[in-house]
Amino acid sequence: MEHLISLLAQYGLLLVFANVLLAQAGLPLPAQPTLIVAGALVRDGQLSLAMVLLVAVAASLLGDLPWYAAGRRAGYRVLRVLCRVSIEPDSCVKQTETIYERWGAPSLLVAKFVPGFSTVAPPVAGAMRLGLPSFLLYSAAGALLWAGAAVALGMVFHTQVDDLIQWLSDMGSLAFAVLAAAIAFYLAAKWVERWMFMRVMRMARVTVDELQALMRDNVPVVVLDARSSTARTIDPRHIPGAVPVDWAAPAHNAGDVTPDHHIVVYCS
Repeated sequence: MEHLISLLAQYGLLLVFANVLLAQAGLPLPAQPTLIVAGALVRDGQLSLAMVLLVAVAASLLGDLPWYAAGRRAGYRVLRVLCRVSIEPDSCVKQTETIYERWGAPSLLVAKFVPGFSTVAPPVAGAMRLGLPSFLLYSAAGALLWAGAAVALGMVFHTQVDDLIQWLSDMGSLAFAVLAAAIAFYLAAKWVERWMFMRVMRMARVTVDELQALMRDNVPVVVLDARSSTARTIDPRHIPGAVPVDWAAPAHNAGDVTPDHHIVVYCS
């Protein structure tokens, strides 16, 4: 037990930095468990609270900045790549747009507490042309709140965390198998979630060529542009004749659609 605690205390800051950096870079590796363990080590006097928080915030900013820069440079196109990397359903983009439109830059203060929003928020902020100083300020403050909450949780429940570490220590090499199985289960669950989402989308999808053929043959087609007003402003390209709609109240702008119409909806 003492040997394991010594290793965690020696490499704890490095583990926190690496885990937070990879998580904010988009990889599906939750950082909260590492921060909770770090909080327990802080409570036991093995790590410095200030250093844990400083390392977590620095790693978070290093992970966020490339996506922020990519958002400023490539706009919403970068989100297509990001959602694949993070194994989040594509609906995360729409949810992020809604949150950011409502609260603006201050939404970055709570971004890391919202699943999906944490990774997608930086490129959306970049695409929305939020200034770098404001982004750094809000992103750092949000990272501090997020890391601080996890570390505080570890400090409060340090006894239970110590018991878990003791259990892993007693298991020896089998503990690595348990941890690997837990990570594999998490990744599998996220993959199944995305697979189910994409399966539904494939069942209801129409290709560009199919839509063009319908329009060319004068088939009654109504095309609804379900992108947010923010997305339409950033990328003004649209399908000719498409009707912009509010996804929360689509009937408001599509009241003239009759049952004999084919309805095609597209978003970001």
